Amino acid sequence: MIEVEHLSKIYGSTPAITDVTFSVEPGEILGLLGPNGAGKTTTMRILAGYLPATNGNARIAGYDVHENSLAVRQRIGYLPETPPLYPEMTVEGFLHFVARIKGVSAGDRTNKVTAAIERCNLEDKRRVIIRKLSKGYRQRVGIAQAIVHDPPAIILDEPTVGLDPRQIIEVRNLIKSLAGTHTIILSTHILPEVSMTCSRVAIINRGKVVATNTPDNLMAQLTGGSGYELEIEGEAALAKQVLQKVAGVSLIESIPIAGMHGHQPQENRAYLRVISQPGKEPGRDIATTLVRAGFGLHELRRVNATLEDVFLQLTTEEKNFDTEVDLAADNEGEAA
Repeated sequence: MIEVEHLSKIYGSTPAITDVTFSVEPGEILGLLGPNGAGKTTTMRILAGYLPATNGNARIAGYDVHENSLAVRQRIGYLPETPPLYPEMTVEGFLHFVARIKGVSAGDRTNKVTAAIERCNLEDKRRVIIRKLSKGYRQRVGIAQAIVHDPPAIILDEPTVGLDPRQIIEVRNLIKSLAGTHTIILSTHILPEVSMTCSRVAIINRGKVVATNTPDNLMAQLTGGSGYELEIEGEAALAKQVLQKVAGVSLIESIPIAGMHGHQPQENRAYLRVISQPGKEPGRDIATTLVRAGFGLHELRRVNATLEDVFLQLTTEEKNFDTEVDLAADNEGEAA
């Protein structure tokens, strides 16, 4: 449904995005995840036809974004980070206006507007002036204007930014309800947004896509998947020497007591994190080795890698990975 191939955008001599490639299957929700200034908004503006690309191409529903811009715009719904609303109009009046300029026929207009209002849970706000709405409701109106013409593809730029926790949950549920009948790409720098909303994620950093996969697969492939947190009685340095000999252990590090949830400092206690090798589960051998070596084992707890671990691994300049980007380019200049 959405195909992006080797897309680049350069402002003067500053690259905003470089060689961005990804695809979104019909009915899928793809999260474009990256830190502020990574190139997310630039990518979405190109897909929506607001910006021309310097190089590369993109297709939505089979139409080239540059060569068939009008056909693409007829088949997408776009929500910028700031919803494009007219504050003096009522919700219903605004959606009728949007439906008309998006080419919805007069005979279908009322049904389309009603469907968008119901889909976004705006029934009790349909005659309210937009400026009187809370930010959460204005965001819903923004999504409603993006779907009022029932497009096959929806592009949402930071759809929950600035919302309170309850509003975030409501907007997330709304977005998930649109999957299947619509293909959705949303950008965010909020990690829970991706894991709770998206079926697949493309991580973008410094203008380049550094990884694309499901959240679970990224966590398994890039971090080894899991490890263990230990509370032991004895010296940490000696325990590390013992544990280095255990098969399946790739890394051992000390962690501060603050990193062990629900614990209070105890005399002569050490707290360790043991990272296992991909596909290995050395928990039993870790426990046996420590007890045989005379250490008191007070707790051994499995911990799974998180999307935050993956995000930091792929976007930290000091670490080098096979999938890491060339970090020579500076901020992509999204404000341009």
